[in-house]
Amino acid sequence: MIKIISVVGARPNFMKIAPLHRAFLKHSDKIEHLICHTGQHYDEKMSKVFFDDLELPKPHYYLGIGSGSHAEQTGNIMIEFEKILLKEKPDYILVVGDVNSTIACSLTASKLHIKVIHVEAGLRSGDRLMPEEINRVLTDAISDHLFVTEKSGMDNLKHEGVSDDKIHFVGNVMIDSLAYYLEKAKQSEIHQKYALEKGNYVVVTLHRPSNVDNLDQMSNLVNLLNTVAEKRKLIFPIHPRTRKNLEQFGKLKELHKNVTLTDPIGYLDFLALTSNAELILTDSGGIQEESTYLGVQCITLRTSTERPVTVDVGTNQLLGTDLAKALDAALSVLNGNKKQGTRPELWDGHAAERIAEIIVGLN
Repeated sequence: MIKIISVVGARPNFMKIAPLHRAFLKHSDKIEHLICHTGQHYDEKMSKVFFDDLELPKPHYYLGIGSGSHAEQTGNIMIEFEKILLKEKPDYILVVGDVNSTIACSLTASKLHIKVIHVEAGLRSGDRLMPEEINRVLTDAISDHLFVTEKSGMDNLKHEGVSDDKIHFVGNVMIDSLAYYLEKAKQSEIHQKYALEKGNYVVVTLHRPSNVDNLDQMSNLVNLLNTVAEKRKLIFPIHPRTRKNLEQFGKLKELHKNVTLTDPIGYLDFLALTSNAELILTDSGGIQEESTYLGVQCITLRTSTERPVTVDVGTNQLLGTDLAKALDAALSVLNGNKKQGTRPELWDGHAAERIAEIIVGLN
């Protein structure tokens, strides 16, 4: 039996582990799969995501790390995760994405000579000011097997000197979840709840410091949202730091009546929103991928992306943090000038199955 411990730390990780767990169950005669939730991000809705939406089992281990500085989180995760590794003695640990849990658990395992599998490897924005970029580069450097979502990841890893036998181009497990749950998401009542007409509203998700931590930028952001709100209803599941800054800057009360702020939304409800949106305004990573698969127009308010395939072949427009430029693009989309896109290679809903088969074949 191959013993694998998969690590989840933040909300997007759960959507990536769910299809892997299903794929590993198909090889239950060869793979024993355990899940460790570090608790890097935790709220009550997370339990709903775990049990109801994603059909994942209760994690075998919950570390309860919570928030803190990057150093505190990383250090505390390493201390607690080491205890699990010494007890379970797995053959592999599997990490996804680029959060602090990803690098912390990879580093801990590597020092104990336990092999590391990184799913969603090779992505690079080139922006070392983003902590996620540091996590990506370091995790890939110490991983034994790197599973890649898009061709840019292959090129990046080869450029960094990773040997070909470690690199596997398999597609995107985040898209596996989306494809698997899309039909179930159609049962969501989120549109009735917020009085939204399918295909005739805008979804907003913004939380990065470059967009929400500066008064001038926040003023420009409110202007962007209010101008778009003259044309369409906006629904904005708001990150706690974004809400806090809107309040501190006195901007919350300036939002147009067509801008609906909500608490974070569960996976299926959010998928129902994004799949039926006319446009998405975001600074998230994963949403760029999901919108490309769905063929939904997306404007990304960042200066760089680690997912260039969404711009090169998908429906994503990378427009930086110049919100006047973003406003022009948003209004153009709402006037019918839509970017045509296609689905990237191997984004077919079967990436996790390919990963499981490769792992079994290695042993």
